[in-house]
Amino acid sequence: MNESTLKKSLSKLNLGGLRWFDSIGSTNDEALAWATEGAKDLSIVAADEQTQGRGRLNRRWFTPKGSALAFSLILRPPLRPHLSRTVGLAALSIAESFAQSGLSPQIKWPNDILLNGKKTAGILVESVWSGEDVDSLVIGMGINIYKSSVPPADILQFPATSLEEILGSKPPKREEILLGILTSFIHWRERLGTDELIHAWEEALAFRGEQVEVKGGGEIPISGKVDGLESDGSLRLKDLHDNSVIVRFGDVSLRPAA
Repeated sequence: MNESTLKKSLSKLNLGGLRWFDSIGSTNDEALAWATEGAKDLSIVAADEQTQGRGRLNRRWFTPKGSALAFSLILRPPLRPHLSRTVGLAALSIAESFAQSGLSPQIKWPNDILLNGKKTAGILVESVWSGEDVDSLVIGMGINIYKSSVPPADILQFPATSLEEILGSKPPKREEILLGILTSFIHWRERLGTDELIHAWEEALAFRGEQVEVKGGGEIPISGKVDGLESDGSLRLKDLHDNSVIVRFGDVSLRPAA
């Protein structure tokens, strides 16, 4: 993938702009800076390599050269009152792109996409503020395409895999995968405020009906069975007494119970 093939593949989409880098520290950092300079809605920063890529909780996102799909999407105007649904919007878009290759992806709430129970893609949503209002959003997405994109086992927080490993053959070209993600994203964005999006997100939830543990920053872990989603995209669990427990967005980490 290079700038020329990327522009050709995405030419039919009404994008705000495109910045391509052979190597960059972080596509999200570049997109955040571009957003403050007035980047148009649906502008994209993409790179062949990230040297300082990051995921949630300040974890490093491994993006060796030529191995993965790493890009950040700028959204404006702000999407109030549905800002909390944007991570689901992104997750559904990636999941649908995977499904086009005959795969069965699941969304590990709130921001990871699993194949065969292993992390294959992640999402990082960040905001650009203007006073007390959100001026724009940057949605970073990283997808493990080739085997070389999977970090060494000793630094993994959760088991990971790649499209190449799952498909057992050469995966689709990265620009084709990106086109599929963006096409789905544009489709679901128009339905961001509908029950349809929540239901589709809910149907794709990993560990549905299974016992999980959710850890937050310094808080006591919450345990329960995954029951579904609230209207804002928050996770709903059922405790041992069949009571609903709502987990809000934040620095949280979900794991299947031991």
